[in-house]
Amino acid sequence: MMKEILSRDEYVEQAYFFSTFRERLAEGVPSQEILKGLEAELLATTRLPIAVGFLAGEIEANGRMSDGMQRLSHYFTPFQTFLILNAELDATKFDVSIALLILEREAAYRSEGLTTPGLFIYQFECLARNRLGYDKGITAMAGDPQYDAEWKGWFSILRRQLGSVDFADLIYLRSELAVEEARRTTGDPSWTPERPPLFGRQEGRIARAHRGRDSLHMFAALQRHLGYPAVPRPKVQRERSVFDAPVEFRFQKIETRLNLVEAELKGGIDLSQFYARPDGTKPDAK
Repeated sequence: MMKEILSRDEYVEQAYFFSTFRERLAEGVPSQEILKGLEAELLATTRLPIAVGFLAGEIEANGRMSDGMQRLSHYFTPFQTFLILNAELDATKFDVSIALLILEREAAYRSEGLTTPGLFIYQFECLARNRLGYDKGITAMAGDPQYDAEWKGWFSILRRQLGSVDFADLIYLRSELAVEEARRTTGDPSWTPERPPLFGRQEGRIARAHRGRDSLHMFAALQRHLGYPAVPRPKVQRERSVFDAPVEFRFQKIETRLNLVEAELKGGIDLSQFYARPDGTKPDAK
């Protein structure tokens, strides 16, 4: 399990790694070839080139990058491995391009100076939007060194109460706003909760306003007001014809020719419909 928070340089390079990996996969470049190329591109003063070289060897041996990430648990977080593992599973509809984009934005957020509540909301929304499973997902989140003992303890409570208690309430009750209101209600300005707050006043205010509402609306509000990173959304595939445009055009021409053949077999083709008038226009077909 990852024991330490990496330096800013590592997260800057990780963001570049996940971004470039995603772009080159979309171009049809094989994963092993991408990794070998990136190993030479990444900043040599970071540990990422060594990690990428190891991942290339794992893909060559086992065909899966998640196995290598799991073995590099001192460098990659359990949540990063969890996302790639789900993208590699045949049973899920979780696309690898979305997984890489999620990891790219997370690494960029870390490099810019994240807040722990912001990281939690981002990762939790990733689980919610992509239906990756809360039990295993939250367990993976808990392995991140960004979360201290208080957060890890709350994760255990969250796993038990999620579904029976409104998610917005769970956030509000561990916010500074809840502490302020309890002090005002009791008239005791020195009142302290049994467990310290994990979220700030703003998070508590937004969570309280979204009680009983869709959590996705709350996530969007937190992004607007607190600058939390936006979670990538899977692209909606529009329905398209089974044929591309050139093929459809050929079928239309074939259909027209068949109609002409049928007309000829039934008694001839009225060619007058194809004659042009003196003004250059054609008469309407009968």
